Amino acid sequence: MTEWLAMGGYAGYVWGSYSVCAAAIAIELWRLRVRRLGALRAARIEAEAGIAG
Repeated sequence: MTEWLAMGGYAGYVWGSYSVCAAAIAIELWRLRVRRLGALRAARIEAEAGIAG
């Protein structure tokens, strides 16, 4: 198991790459949520104000 985790001496690069990728995906999901909530909020305000299109 330890040998597998060491990735043939490239563990820092491999696990670092996985970490950066996971962080990028998490940040993107968070940003999508923020943008979606902002769009829903803007749509709600426009609907309440009677603004079309």
